[in-house]
Amino acid sequence: MKRILTVALAGATYVAAALSAAPAFSQSKTLTISWWGFNGEKLDQYIVQPFKEKCGCEIVFETGNNADRLNKIKIRGGEGVDVAYFTDAYSQIGIEEGLFLPIDRAKIPNLAGLYEMAQAPQGEYGPAYSLGRVGIIYDSAKVGNAITSWNDLWRDEFKGQVSLPGITTTAGPMAVMVAGMHAGVDAFEDPDAAFKAIEEIKPNVVKNYNTGSELINLFSTGEVSVAMAQDFTLAQLQAAVPSAVWADISEGAIATMNTINIPKGSENVDLAHEFINFVLDPAVQQTLAENGVDAPVVKSVTLTPEQAKQWTYGAEMIESLKRVDYAKMNAAKSEWIDRWNEVFGM
Repeated sequence: MKRILTVALAGATYVAAALSAAPAFSQSKTLTISWWGFNGEKLDQYIVQPFKEKCGCEIVFETGNNADRLNKIKIRGGEGVDVAYFTDAYSQIGIEEGLFLPIDRAKIPNLAGLYEMAQAPQGEYGPAYSLGRVGIIYDSAKVGNAITSWNDLWRDEFKGQVSLPGITTTAGPMAVMVAGMHAGVDAFEDPDAAFKAIEEIKPNVVKNYNTGSELINLFSTGEVSVAMAQDFTLAQLQAAVPSAVWADISEGAIATMNTINIPKGSENVDLAHEFINFVLDPAVQQTLAENGVDAPVVKSVTLTPEQAKQWTYGAEMIESLKRVDYAKMNAAKSEWIDRWNEVFGM
């Protein structure tokens, strides 16, 4: 679905001033962006309208989930979109299928201010504009001893208390990676050992959840007290269950990234680079983080403890994250899905 967002400006004089300040090459251009559409009002306020004012261009959106939007770009041979937002797992698929252009880093000077992990997470292609993590959330009112390791998911005392993400979700394949760590192997190299560990944890697992709202309901009803989860669920979960906490895992949480790329059929490559640079502007990143939109990737962003508590934020936390080799994961995913479904009878 596509929709055009229009700017309501306070009179012809202001319009003329805004357009005269815009770069000449972008005037009368239309930038087409593929993204999820979440936080629409905030993104319109903090990104869309300020960028339109800056560039003097129109912005058109194609919205939907990762798989559907990537498939549309593939069907069109990389055409129809100028800028594409995807999670790193899906942007890796796009890269492998030759759908994206390498980024001209000279046209994105704000890259220099990003955490190193975000600057070039997938080689010569687009940067990450936001970081997240996968870890363990637990109800401290029901769990006696604090959870401090991935291995704690296998504790006998958690029989019938754990929820794992469904294997087709973003965090699902990471559960197999964690099982490999528990078994002392690399799950990509020794999936048999990893899935033996999955079988061992099965008595602890009440249910595989597929959405954040489903996980919140499982905690709220008391069906589970421990879960492997992405950090974006934490704030909503704590609103429902105040005793829910994020575990400080000694081995480190697992990084997730939202990336921004330029499809190979873009008709506005220069404008696309200008837009990416704008999204990575320190002031924009500061505003987005303060207003609950995205975790910042710019090192200079400074947040209060209250503002920071919902985000993957700060050098110490970011440097502790474990990276995912998405080329290996995407190659293994089909087999892992089949084996997972065998274990859980799905």
